Amino acid sequence: MEPNGVVVVGSISADVTAFARRLPRRGETVLGDDVTLVLGGKGANQAVAAARAGAPTWLVGCVGTDAFGEIVSSALRSHGVALTEIRSVGTRTGVAHIRVDASGENDIVMTPLANADLSTEMVDESIRAVRGKASVLLLQLEIPVDVACHAAEAGAEAGLTVVLDPAPAQPLPDGVWRHVSVVTPNESEAAALTGMRVADAESAERAAGWFLDRGVRHALITLGGGGALSVTRERTRHFPAYPVTPVDTTAAGDAFTGFLGAALAAGLDTATAVRRGMAAGALATTLPGASPSLPGRKAVDELLAAVAEGAAR
Repeated sequence: MEPNGVVVVGSISADVTAFARRLPRRGETVLGDDVTLVLGGKGANQAVAAARAGAPTWLVGCVGTDAFGEIVSSALRSHGVALTEIRSVGTRTGVAHIRVDASGENDIVMTPLANADLSTEMVDESIRAVRGKASVLLLQLEIPVDVACHAAEAGAEAGLTVVLDPAPAQPLPDGVWRHVSVVTPNESEAAALTGMRVADAESAERAAGWFLDRGVRHALITLGGGGALSVTRERTRHFPAYPVTPVDTTAAGDAFTGFLGAALAAGLDTATAVRRGMAAGALATTLPGASPSLPGRKAVDELLAAVAEGAAR
């Protein structure tokens, strides 16, 4: 059997989210409506999304020995993510402080803590451990940049399809891009990395060319309500967004990447994988929170079926 699993190298955090009608201005205090404490971190979110999409999923990351470490590990286990490649280190678990306004927009302060202890040696051990089981490796940038770059190279050398969600956007050495099969920035991340203004499909295509020129095989730039632009050497294709009413956009990108990775690991064609990722991302905006908003495979199937039925009328 071909390996159909997903290995995620990335961050794990406890997400403390405050909800308010609007976000405070500098120096201002506003009264909130609710607060939640849930599993988060881009690595954990993508692992949960991939697992909920039906893929065998391993997460490579670090948690602390504090109470937050127990909370996030229990949550990952409940979602079906394998914990064998998670290391418990003698420090505090990463924490993200998230603020969400009534329109669903958010801002985030991510404090890495234990995530900073993830090492290249841990990554190498875990890639060896999932050899023959996983075919896709998902990466983000909430772990040390040198570790993320090493994971891309090691994953590519192991024959894995490396999918990089370059968030939070930060400069990367040019040499890393040739190891990346698929890059999935949003507009602001694409702009930050390429130095180009990205505001529509035309400008996104120019930014995609920057990635391809550096060795990436597929640039997939998400445009929020504008859908997504898929660019390879052979083809440029626009995928329209799925209409939903957003409540909280916190984990939409992670849902997109997790479902995309699971679909690629299952051997689905690229267009189908992109559509599944976009449907998952759209559904993730309809509920508050990070991991609690990540949809299951059934919900994604139902949305895709409803959209296909509407298009056939």
